Amino acid sequence: MDPEVSLLLQCPRGGLPEEQVQVELSPAHDRRPLPGGDKVIATVWENRLQAQPWLFDAPKFRLHSATLAPAGSPGPQLLLHLGLTSYRDFLGTNWASSAAWLRQQGAADWGDRQAYLADPLGVGAALATADDFLVFLRRSWQVAEAPGLVDVPGGHPEPQALCPGDNPRHEDLPGELVVHELFSSILQEICDEVNLPLLTLSQPLLLGIACNETSAGRASAEFYVQCSLTSEQVRKHYLSGGPEAHESTGIIFVETQSVRRLQKAEIWAELCPSAKGAVLLYSRVQGSALGSAAL
Repeated sequence: MDPEVSLLLQCPRGGLPEEQVQVELSPAHDRRPLPGGDKVIATVWENRLQAQPWLFDAPKFRLHSATLAPAGSPGPQLLLHLGLTSYRDFLGTNWASSAAWLRQQGAADWGDRQAYLADPLGVGAALATADDFLVFLRRSWQVAEAPGLVDVPGGHPEPQALCPGDNPRHEDLPGELVVHELFSSILQEICDEVNLPLLTLSQPLLLGIACNETSAGRASAEFYVQCSLTSEQVRKHYLSGGPEAHESTGIIFVETQSVRRLQKAEIWAELCPSAKGAVLLYSRVQGSALGSAAL
């Protein structure tokens, strides 16, 4: 396994649709206050704003843990335990110089290496074209995370999409609506970043959860989405621009049959950890399902 990424959870073969996922949103799943207080987070944020004044804070969902039901169990197969956090807290914990120490201290104080970390939950997609290519994007040098690297389409589910305002409350965010935001957000990210019409995209299937070890284990839910357009049609849509065209500088296509060998290809070193997680989960969950169907 690549040291930049780890797999927290792998869904059953083929992936899970929205109706097979539940969310428990609770203050008990929020980040613990830092030892000595959270003033250091405010200091980190102020310093970052001086260097990058275009940054803005926003609430995010925090992944605390996930529970997969035993094989063959009736009802929903996956329960996500979520809290609330923010982008500011992410920069002040996961991206802080003290992140490794915070993980050690979390393990010592709470038996949980992530206890003091913001861990905002991201989303990413293994997006397949009608002619069997996966879609990757070269990230702009102007973005805050992983500039210049190759990524899959993705972003974050947004609490503000369900409850406008800077300080949403847990009780104002019903679990079923959070699940819907989780699945719909990846479709919206694809539409915005690749400039694809929503009607060309299938309903997402959750492949699993990958953790970015370069940002202290921050988790991302990785999905499989099928597009009804060919790679050339996707390229034309992308080149015509979209709402988030500024976040990337180019589009790359990799044949789905080559994905299993991607770790040995030169491009692997250029993939950011979230993209590596999407590729690994696609190969194990969706790729194995496709292979079985062909037998």
